[in-house]
Amino acid sequence: MSTSRPLAVVVLAAGQGTRMKSSTPKVLHRLAGLPLIQHVLESAAALQPQHLVAVVRHERDRVVASVLEMTPEALVVDQDEVPGTGRAVEQAVAALPADFEGDVVVVSADVPFIDHRTLGELLEQHRGASSGATLLSAVVPDPTGYGRVVRHGDGSVEAIVEHKDATEAQRGIAEINSGTYAFTVAALRTHLPRVGSANAQGEKYVTDVVGLLTAAGSTVGALAVDEAWRIEGINDRVQLAAAARRLNDRIVQHWQREGVTVTDPQTVWIDRDVSIGRDAEILPGTQLRGATSIGAGAVVGPDTTLVDTEVGDGATVRRTDATLAVVGPGASVGPFSYLRPGTVLHADGKIGAFVETKNAEIGVGSKVPHLSYVGDTVVGEHSNIGAGTITANYDGVEKHRTVVGSHVRTGSHNVFVAPVRIGDGAYSGAGTVVRKDVPAGALAISVAPQRNAAGWVEGNRPGTAAADAAARATDAPTTDGATA
Repeated sequence: MSTSRPLAVVVLAAGQGTRMKSSTPKVLHRLAGLPLIQHVLESAAALQPQHLVAVVRHERDRVVASVLEMTPEALVVDQDEVPGTGRAVEQAVAALPADFEGDVVVVSADVPFIDHRTLGELLEQHRGASSGATLLSAVVPDPTGYGRVVRHGDGSVEAIVEHKDATEAQRGIAEINSGTYAFTVAALRTHLPRVGSANAQGEKYVTDVVGLLTAAGSTVGALAVDEAWRIEGINDRVQLAAAARRLNDRIVQHWQREGVTVTDPQTVWIDRDVSIGRDAEILPGTQLRGATSIGAGAVVGPDTTLVDTEVGDGATVRRTDATLAVVGPGASVGPFSYLRPGTVLHADGKIGAFVETKNAEIGVGSKVPHLSYVGDTVVGEHSNIGAGTITANYDGVEKHRTVVGSHVRTGSHNVFVAPVRIGDGAYSGAGTVVRKDVPAGALAISVAPQRNAAGWVEGNRPGTAAADAAARATDAPTTDGATA
């Protein structure tokens, strides 16, 4: 959004958020995969302000690290010992260049649904009316706990009264203050130093600037939003969960309208940065988190969690947990598969039931069908890893790699003791422990010839059911009348 006057946006992120009862700063709690503050910073940045200021205090270093990761251009201001939003804005304004003459939008870091269009409308009304201040408001069924917007008879704003300081008559007002404002910087520079802390909270309220402006004859306006949820802040985990459900519903509906089948929207959770191709199908109990991408025509779920995972066109992923993995086009994963970071399954490959992979690349058309662990491994094309195979990649000190060639067939219950290489076209027998390289086209076996110790059970387990059964079998007559 381009503006005719210079603009600064102040994001208030200094609060402790005690109602969260959390070791994580409130503004860093996640919603649809992103910290609360990131939702607000993105909306603020979309206004294209000349200055973007974040005011911090509680868990300062953690919040600053997150802010600068998301918006490196942000100016960070530390709030001092004086509590309250008024003091936070006062210090933010003091950090702006002395020659800055324009407007200041103030928004809290815990209002994730505030979008740049609503902020733009606020700023447009503020400038159009040449107001000293303009605030966002909403009419709600239950205004308990919110600051009330007190208006003059002509509809202009007279004051904002916090719930704890309001009279009974004022508490009957249903229009609430959102905590989002547009001010002229001149109004803030003039009136913020005059704001005191003689109130129930003992804090400097930025809302007191409104009363000072009206007393000085300045116009104060209010823009009432039609959807009150857009201005709701997150104060505890109940509100966080409600916000998560609201946002997830919107995300799921977006993808449904883009041609994605979501069979049970109530049990499917999709983070904001996920992408999904047309005609993909997302089955019940599925979570798509982080920067996960799902290709066209892919089927994911049921009961699947993918984190920062790429699924190719036409692939199938069932009852699987995967993180930082790649599933190629037409490939098949699951059920009950565990794909750890670094797993790459190429086109038309398969990772089957009860298979765990880590830092493993499995080539085109190759299969690890069931009951195996494949770690620190490269498998070539069109190879088959037998059931119950383990790549023993850790010697107790260091990790080592196993390399399996193309068109390899390994037997069941193999152990590959890394580092080891199996050449193209090689085979291995069931139960083989491979400790050295296998040449191309060779058969690797390590099983000793089978030896049967006749009569061992009767001699070593006399009186047991097994011994009795063996004796009966031994004494049974054969078809020619002789005993066995």
